[in-house]
Amino acid sequence: MKNSNQFALYILMFNMFIATAGIGLVIPVMPQYLQTFGVAGQALGFIIASFALGQFLFSPLAGDLSDSFGRKKLIIMGLVIFSAAQLWFGLATHEWMLYVARFISGIGGAFLIPATMAFVADLTTIETRGRGMGLIGASMSLGFMIGPALGGFLAKVSLTFPFYMASLVAILSAIISFFILPDIKNAVLAISHDKKKRDNILVQLKKSVKTPYFIMLIIIFVFSFGIANFQTTFSLYVDHKYNYTPQDIAIVLTVGGFIGVIVQSMVIGKLFKRFGELNVILVNLFVAALALLLFFLVNGFWLVLVVAATFSTATTLIRPSVNTIVSKLAGDEQGFAAGMNNAYMSLGNMIGPALAGMFFDININLPFMVGSVILLCAWCVTIVWIKKKRPVI
Repeated sequence: MKNSNQFALYILMFNMFIATAGIGLVIPVMPQYLQTFGVAGQALGFIIASFALGQFLFSPLAGDLSDSFGRKKLIIMGLVIFSAAQLWFGLATHEWMLYVARFISGIGGAFLIPATMAFVADLTTIETRGRGMGLIGASMSLGFMIGPALGGFLAKVSLTFPFYMASLVAILSAIISFFILPDIKNAVLAISHDKKKRDNILVQLKKSVKTPYFIMLIIIFVFSFGIANFQTTFSLYVDHKYNYTPQDIAIVLTVGGFIGVIVQSMVIGKLFKRFGELNVILVNLFVAALALLLFFLVNGFWLVLVVAATFSTATTLIRPSVNTIVSKLAGDEQGFAAGMNNAYMSLGNMIGPALAGMFFDININLPFMVGSVILLCAWCVTIVWIKKKRPVI
């Protein structure tokens, strides 16, 4: 990889770190923050689902736009929108404002994530793409790791202070990207942009069924649905069951994220070469499902920490594996593939939290049981796909 491309990759990693840190730092504060509005589990589920709804509706459009007008413009736009939404969330005075702010934040994520994934594909070769996706995944995991730790620390100032800091850092990241990132777009698709009317999201979803990576998109949906049960209700679960403080929650999430980052950044390339992306997906889907099942059976801070770290490590290995396979099978349509990738992920992230919040209000253990079953379903789907038609990747 050229030095200029390597530097651009580092900027993309920084952007994804900022975005995920901005999302992660609010997690420890959410139980107490929502109490100020008099709401709990179901509301949290729908607030998180509104973020995913924004991603789902705008991801295909964003992927297409990144092919036509360049990755850089979409990335900067996504960071600016994300910054504004975080500021609004912190300034909210009514519950409905929380839903709108998270929806707008989802739009920002829709512009940022597909464009970044497509940018990585532009900067790498088939041989180095796994490493590139792994580095992006590691930066996302690092953001999720450091974000909660920062959130727990910043919450000592006030419950809204973490949101203001997330807004500030995102806008700084947009400024850095404006001056440093190269402007790259897919020349093949840009030529045909004016000749071909852009499809709406339903048409694009229908088109995705015929792609060679469609089953991977289904796995992304099922996988995202499953882990959303954990991500949505974890902070509420330990708050209700163990009376964890924002700092306690931050420690558990940070340690788990740290282990995931180490494994992803130092081991994933070797795992891909030795076992292949499909085998990495299979093993870690099963481990993640088992971790969710064990979560409500363990007791005590250290056991909760171990299980959460196991789950975090498994899920951080799955994401870059799936992203790499989709990118390798996408050919010249990297923007479309990245948009569909994010759209299916958003569908899972939208339906999963909404149901998880309702399950939590019924029984605090139920979201983890359902999440485990869903991840096992993804494991079964992957095995069937491999047996029927192993893809050439």
